[in-house]
Amino acid sequence: MEDNKHIIISLGGSLIAPNEIDTNFIPDFVSLIKEYVAKGYKFGIITGGGKVARNYLDAIKIITTPSNTDLDWIGIASTRLNAELLRVAFGELAYDKIILDPDMIPTTDRQVMLGGGWKPGNSSDLAAIHTAITLGAKKVINLSNIDYAYDKDPKSFPDAVKIEHSNWADFRKILPTEWNPGLNAPFDPIAAIKAEEKGIEVAIMNGKNLENLKNYLDGQAFIGTVIK
Repeated sequence: MEDNKHIIISLGGSLIAPNEIDTNFIPDFVSLIKEYVAKGYKFGIITGGGKVARNYLDAIKIITTPSNTDLDWIGIASTRLNAELLRVAFGELAYDKIILDPDMIPTTDRQVMLGGGWKPGNSSDLAAIHTAITLGAKKVINLSNIDYAYDKDPKSFPDAVKIEHSNWADFRKILPTEWNPGLNAPFDPIAAIKAEEKGIEVAIMNGKNLENLKNYLDGQAFIGTVIK
């Protein structure tokens, strides 16, 4: 069943732990979500790893030569640690266990559910889309430290063009055909296929601007990219 008041947020690790854990951002984010829960919204929030993941991955590469699967599992563990942090920050509002498998989500009357990485070879984008499919949500918000998606990497190409609105057919043309852990792309191409199949809208925006997130949730003009 489709639920227009059920929103999935992919919360980038760069917002949770850009260097140290951001104890200013997290309470502000929690307060905003609580405000919308009071309006009848429900949220599934999938967390990234951020600096926590990078610290562990850099360390293990110094110690030994890990496989890609080993690196994935360490990264997944770091995202789940961040999910546990947010779960506790939400208190009684959140379900008391984090989502480990977005295809197997328990039924609950709690308004917020937290989850992290899924399994090796999968991105947080794909976990967020699968969470949306399982819960019947039609919108996924991708919060990171960028304002827009671009047609190519703006750090490498000065002529990169920001994308404000796109459909999935056009947006997928700028994505590679496969996903891999080091991919530099605005969205996981496999997740994009799933989103297109299920008619899921994805909004990409800078999570540091929480007023901007409120504008999107309120159906107002906002700074960011919408693909649907």
